[in-house]
Amino acid sequence: MQMQQAISYQPWPPVHPTDAVLPVVGRRRQASPSEGDDGVLGVVKENAVVVLGRRGCCMIHVANRLLLALGVNPVVYEVGESDEEVKRTMEDLQEGISGEKGAGGEVQLPAVFIGGRLFGGLDRIMTTHITGELVPVLKEAGALWL
Repeated sequence: MQMQQAISYQPWPPVHPTDAVLPVVGRRRQASPSEGDDGVLGVVKENAVVVLGRRGCCMIHVANRLLLALGVNPVVYEVGESDEEVKRTMEDLQEGISGEKGAGGEVQLPAVFIGGRLFGGLDRIMTTHITGELVPVLKEAGALWL
């Protein structure tokens, strides 16, 4: 009786070449230090719906998927993982929302901006979706046409 020889382990080749551009659901934007103070505020003011959160956060994905299911194509703005980057971005947002340094309310991540204003976090998006109040808000902001 012959013994069968084991096949040596070889990892599968990558599905996508390393230089290929992978498809991304929705529009993503990453914070960069060269954007200055207008970076986050500019994105919030220019787009009907913006989801802001830490890079790699699963809650950003949940908020993005909910909005995509409603027919909205939000901009996902990802802040770096370092605490300094997050703190700087949050201070810029609070100043821009309130108009004065230190006078605005607390912005927590992930944050959703609709029509250039802070709408809330994932809990507010889910609550307004369940109660049926989210679609009229999105229509008013110009994110939905139907």
